[in-house]
Amino acid sequence: MPPTAFARLICDEPTARRLAALVEQRLDGAVVSAFEMEAGWTLEVYFSDSAEAGGLRALVDAEGGAHAAAALQFSTVQDRDWVAASLEGLKPVQAGRFIVHGAHHRGQLPGNAIGIEIEAALAFGTGHHGTTRGCLEALDLLLTSRRIETVLDVGTGSGVLAIAAAKATHRRVFATDIDPVSVTAAIGNARLNGVSAFVVTRTADARRALPWRGPFDLIFANILLEPLMRMASRLTRRLAPGGHIVLSGLLPAQANAAVNVYAAHGLALRRRFIIENWATLIMQRDHK
Repeated sequence: MPPTAFARLICDEPTARRLAALVEQRLDGAVVSAFEMEAGWTLEVYFSDSAEAGGLRALVDAEGGAHAAAALQFSTVQDRDWVAASLEGLKPVQAGRFIVHGAHHRGQLPGNAIGIEIEAALAFGTGHHGTTRGCLEALDLLLTSRRIETVLDVGTGSGVLAIAAAKATHRRVFATDIDPVSVTAAIGNARLNGVSAFVVTRTADARRALPWRGPFDLIFANILLEPLMRMASRLTRRLAPGGHIVLSGLLPAQANAAVNVYAAHGLALRRRFIIENWATLIMQRDHK
């Protein structure tokens, strides 16, 4: 592995989150994480081209101020797994009974928790994002009120939601994503968590995105507003009578638009979560 450029900035939480989003947008190929440690919030950026250091400092100066730019620390890391390194400082995330964690916290979970271990991988979903946490909270809530036999996870990413459902129900979960890297990561994570026999994965055609017909008692669709709206008819047709769909990847201001589209297909809003300025919706089909 060639040397990797590494940058770290200790700052306040709003600055860390804002800069993380901007760096992801503007520096192609960079791996970015923002997380809380004892010293405060930390922004870490890994990138393969050391020439990008100047651009990163200029971006931090423009968006975080001269003090932040001066506090930005650079170094070079030789022979390091930079994706894993960006996750080392992340704390386990709890959502209901579920705790998403890395290998470094294996064996440290409460006995009544459902642990989901996620490998460092080039796929969305370490459990630290508000959308993933919202979906896990929704799953935990739904499991207390009804029996769930069949689950579909659309846009599975690293497979967190599919693994959580498989661990909690011991039933087959069908997981799909248009990104083959995500599907590969989900397969590996399902194996790591001992549920590969339950999690059925497939790379989806971007035009269809739903390889299975159902019906499903529960569908996760943690994507974005535009594809959620475009897929409303196909998703709702695959819901079993009385089934639930958990929609996420939505800003709070977008939630009503999603509710209205799915309500037009016969679903009713049952619960709304707002976590870290992301909305997660639980909607239900009637029992007919």
